[in-house]
Amino acid sequence: MATSSWKWLVIKCKAAIAWEPKKPLSIEEVEVAPPKAHEVRIKIVATGICRTDEHVISGAMTTPFPILLGHEAAGVVESIGAGVTSVRPGDKVIPLFAPQCGECRSCRSSKGSLLAAPCGLITDGTTRFTCRGKPVHHFLTTSTFTEYTVVDESAVVKIDAAAPLEKVCLISCGFSTGYGAAVRTAQVEPGSTCAVFGLGGVGLSTVMGCKAAGASRIIAVDINKDKFAKAKMLGATDFVNPQDYKKPVQEVLVEMTGGEGVDYSFEVIGHTETMMAALASCHMSCGTSVMVGVPPSASQITLDPMLLFTGRTWKGSVFGGWKSKESVPKLVADYMGNNINLDALITHTMPFDRINEGFDLLNQGKRLNSLFINLVCKYFPLNYPPNIEIGTYMQ
Repeated sequence: MATSSWKWLVIKCKAAIAWEPKKPLSIEEVEVAPPKAHEVRIKIVATGICRTDEHVISGAMTTPFPILLGHEAAGVVESIGAGVTSVRPGDKVIPLFAPQCGECRSCRSSKGSLLAAPCGLITDGTTRFTCRGKPVHHFLTTSTFTEYTVVDESAVVKIDAAAPLEKVCLISCGFSTGYGAAVRTAQVEPGSTCAVFGLGGVGLSTVMGCKAAGASRIIAVDINKDKFAKAKMLGATDFVNPQDYKKPVQEVLVEMTGGEGVDYSFEVIGHTETMMAALASCHMSCGTSVMVGVPPSASQITLDPMLLFTGRTWKGSVFGGWKSKESVPKLVADYMGNNINLDALITHTMPFDRINEGFDLLNQGKRLNSLFINLVCKYFPLNYPPNIEIGTYMQ
């Protein structure tokens, strides 16, 4: 039986800390506290860089500092707190930035999938990270730019023990977000015409979702024509570079569809201008436009109400609308069964110490989605107290 004497088992490990906005991440030694009741400590094996992380570094997204970023990852359970029943030490898992508690209104609803959590803190309103004697904030309930992290049980799910973590970590954010935007949020219908604005990893995953749903025409929109070949390989049928035209891109798309507009449009960039263009590009009375890209915190939209009055539907999509704990293991199984293609989305694999170089590549547009950072773990202390079940904590 584990006892509270385990509270002293703090792990010291390497992490990338954002001390302030507009500054590179700093590789530091952090202390990661043991999990409290209903919490799980995870050894991160692979983590990816997402545009949302960059939004915090650039100051476009408002968060408290210092903060430990990262939310697209996979790992192995190192230890669990009292009351945890869904995972055990040694399980392969994916942390969930969109937790599923199963009890709140969002979880109980067939429509919602976003659970509110304390900003910069774990569920109980505190942090498990300390660096240079200062508390460090959590990010999106996960914080994966570290060798070890602590999450609430609602924010982690067990996956197939045979799954390659360096691949399936995309399912924790990028792939699921884009793919689900098409198959779940929009519910693209067979034979429809779709337009995808932005061909990063999430946008390409949206293309894949449109194809899987049976869309007959998928128009890929991006100012970087180098991304068109990959989009074509994954299912895109037409390609538009807005810089090649003197008219607004929405007018181009309406003309391409016989003056009617597309059935479904997806904005996967996070710019208000392209959000409006995507909305205007879909059919005036039966088109659906989905916001997938995360907009900057202070951004606002001025809207012509006639765009909606005529019948268009405008929706947002977080994590593709998936119920995370229910859906992530199924998506992993789909990958293991060769039903979805994650490998095509991987452009770079780099060591953890080069994480800032990864963000440079992101901002230069030279990567598609997740830049996988392989972590080499250090575990302290090495001497466990006798007669205690390793990996279980009693709070």
